[in-house]
Amino acid sequence: MNAGDIAVEFAPELRVLVGQRDSTPVRVDGTSTLGHVVESLGVPLTEVGALLVNGEPVATGHIPRGGETVTVAAVARPQISPEPLRFLLDIHLGTLTRRLRLLGIDAAYENPDIGDAALAARSAAEHRVLLSRDRGLLRRREIYSGAYVYSHHPAEQLDDVLSRFAPPLAPWTRCTSCNGTLRAADREAVRDCLPDNTGQSYDSFVQCVDCGQTYWKGAHHARLDAIVSDALAKFA
Repeated sequence: MNAGDIAVEFAPELRVLVGQRDSTPVRVDGTSTLGHVVESLGVPLTEVGALLVNGEPVATGHIPRGGETVTVAAVARPQISPEPLRFLLDIHLGTLTRRLRLLGIDAAYENPDIGDAALAARSAAEHRVLLSRDRGLLRRREIYSGAYVYSHHPAEQLDDVLSRFAPPLAPWTRCTSCNGTLRAADREAVRDCLPDNTGQSYDSFVQCVDCGQTYWKGAHHARLDAIVSDALAKFA
C-alpha cells in the first residue's frame, strides 16, 4: 500500500470543471488508478490529454503513490479522428445539433431522452462521438468516444466543437430536422409540401431524401447564412 497525499494540477482549460486555481492535495488509497482519481475530481477522461507524474508521462492505469505530483493536461486540439466524424448529441443540445447539420456535419440526436445507457450503446454501435454537458454520461466506459460541451450558449458550443474536431464543412447539404441528405427539388415536385403562395414567391428548393422536409430561402435564411458564414470564416 502506498496511501498518502498527491498534488494534482489541472491545465487551465480544465479548471472550470474542478474550480481549481492552484495545485490541489488529494488523498490516495494505493489501489485506485490515476484515471479514477482524475474522474473523481470532476474531469471525464474524454477531456484529458497527457498525464504526467513527477514530470514523466504515465497511463490512466497508473497507481498513484503518496508524495507524487500529477499534472493533468487538456486534450490536444484539433483532435484528429481515425474515422469519418459522426456525432451523437444528448437531449439538451438540440440547437447545437441543428447548427452542426446546417454545416453538413453528421449529427444524430435523441429526442425524447432515451437514457444514458442507450445513448452510450448507440455511440459504441455507430462509432459516434458523444457530445454532452453531462459528465457522468461521458464517464461511461462503453462509449466510442466523447467530448464535454463547455458552454451553455449555442454559438460558443459550435465554435468549441469545430475547433476541437475540425470536421469538414459542407453547408446546406443536410436536413436540420432529421440529419438526412438534401437534394435539389423542382418546384412542381414539392408544390404540395409548401405553404400557400410559397411556390409563387420562391423558385429554388431542396428536399430531404429521408424525411421529405422541403427548404427554401425564406425569412430565416439571413440568420442561418450568418451562422454558416461565421463558421466558414473561422474553421473552413
